[in-house]
Amino acid sequence: MSEQRNTELGDFLRSRRAALTPAELDIPTYGTVRRVPGLRREEVALLAGVSVNYYARIEQGESHQISESVMEAIANALRLKDSERLHLLRLASPGQFTQRDLGPEKIRDSLLALVGSNSEQAALIVGRHMDLLGANRLGYALFGLTQGQRVNLAKQVVLEPAMRDLIVNWADEVRDVAAHLRMATADLSDDTQLAELIGELSIKSPEFARFWAAHPVSQCTHGVYEIDHPMVGRLTLNEESLEVTENSGQRIVFLGAAHGSDSAQRLRLLGSLIS
Repeated sequence: MSEQRNTELGDFLRSRRAALTPAELDIPTYGTVRRVPGLRREEVALLAGVSVNYYARIEQGESHQISESVMEAIANALRLKDSERLHLLRLASPGQFTQRDLGPEKIRDSLLALVGSNSEQAALIVGRHMDLLGANRLGYALFGLTQGQRVNLAKQVVLEPAMRDLIVNWADEVRDVAAHLRMATADLSDDTQLAELIGELSIKSPEFARFWAAHPVSQCTHGVYEIDHPMVGRLTLNEESLEVTENSGQRIVFLGAAHGSDSAQRLRLLGSLIS
């Protein structure tokens, strides 16, 4: 686990360093030709207030006994977002995020009842490997699934050809899947099922492989979902994702339309067509 985390830490830092330009940070280049994209190690070290040698060792995976203040300084230098900062701290301090044996994934009957009682929004329960554990009727219908069908949503979105037409900004959604799975690797570093899922997606989808290599990180807590549904047409839906705290990695996803909007009417129409 330690070796994998160290490799992941170095890869993540290099990806974020390559994504920044000196101009963005007002770093003078004096007209010199740069041989590498983004910032140099020396520039990140200077911005973070650490020695170049020390920062180089961190990128090489020597992350033991690094203070949180140093990691915060590096995060500031790289202009990391909140989710990226959390991911960085988890990679740098694996001992603080000890992985427990989660066992087989279970879902409470009360959660299924909560989701099933919602008739105004599509509601889904998603597991730690992005398995669809349950949904209401609108949730299944929205993604063209039959009631009670168990699928892996990552595979469904990335590999199912029909999703390219259903999800308007399909490429953005593939990136979000990669970002969510990347975040999960910090908590589930020894999870063989997660590793196999990422490997399968990387082999079968060039788009996913490209996004995965860029190390996106996101908790995917909210957003806007654009659906071109074959039964009711275009839907603009607000997504809210709530974590189920007692079950690591599980979340309830709600997809609803603004009150009085065309999308709200179309969502109600979809509900009537499947009732």
